[in-house]
Amino acid sequence: MGVDNSVSVEKFCKNFKIEINRLTEDDMEFDMIGIDASIANAFRRILIAEVPTMAIEKIFMVDNTSVIADEVLSHRLGLIPLHADPRLFDYISVKSSELEWLPEGSQLSMAAPAQSGDKQKTFTSFSQSQKEILEKPLGVKFKDITIARLGPGQAIELEAHAVKGVGKVHAKWSPVATAWYRMLPEVVILKEIEGDDAEELVKKCPVNVFDIEDLGNGGKRAVAKPRACTLCRECVMGPNGNQVELRRVRDHFIFTIESTGALPPEVLFTEAVKILEEKCERVISELS
Repeated sequence: MGVDNSVSVEKFCKNFKIEINRLTEDDMEFDMIGIDASIANAFRRILIAEVPTMAIEKIFMVDNTSVIADEVLSHRLGLIPLHADPRLFDYISVKSSELEWLPEGSQLSMAAPAQSGDKQKTFTSFSQSQKEILEKPLGVKFKDITIARLGPGQAIELEAHAVKGVGKVHAKWSPVATAWYRMLPEVVILKEIEGDDAEELVKKCPVNVFDIEDLGNGGKRAVAKPRACTLCRECVMGPNGNQVELRRVRDHFIFTIESTGALPPEVLFTEAVKILEEKCERVISELS
């Protein structure tokens, strides 16, 4: 076919580069150049399913007289993005060394304090205060999310526990609203299109890929801005369609990351790179 699909480390090191086109608090768009589609797709899958975040997992419902059932309310709370850096927390884990024989039976009694002033015994305990390890208090990312509408006399009282997790366990831990890529379109004008044909081509494209270039002395011709092309193929239809050819650059990907707010998009991509690096190191260690 005349197409080189081989992949080599030397070629990758020579041609690979990243160009950031847009970066905001919640999303970014960048170009990955000189990379294979499998690597681009690996980053996409890792961003969606394997970069950890914090999400509400346990709800201790004290009172709920609203019209929303406890289960539905808990599900809504779990999907609210939290403003908490997951890198400061560990995954919940219990080791067999922590199992202890209780010959006298259960010890989960939640008795009241023996004396006034004693700390109330609760189900939640930390080895140290979170205030000592966090620079700012934890909370939700967006303050304007409606959880429930309460009528007169209705109330909701609960305690929510957030834990660290990944999107492949549940979508509430996915750090991105979406992460996607597309190949850079390539619009090739095989033969110069001038005059009225150029103006007709410009009007035919619904996303304004083509523009008119002034040649002087009243002359004009069509030029292309391929990045905006959606490959709708309107330009290759009609009597002058054989003068335009549409292609894709196979090693140039336009990548978009939309964060849910837990972490900035540039940090999410950095974490995805680290996870892919760990996967590669694991494979190498298993093979060696």
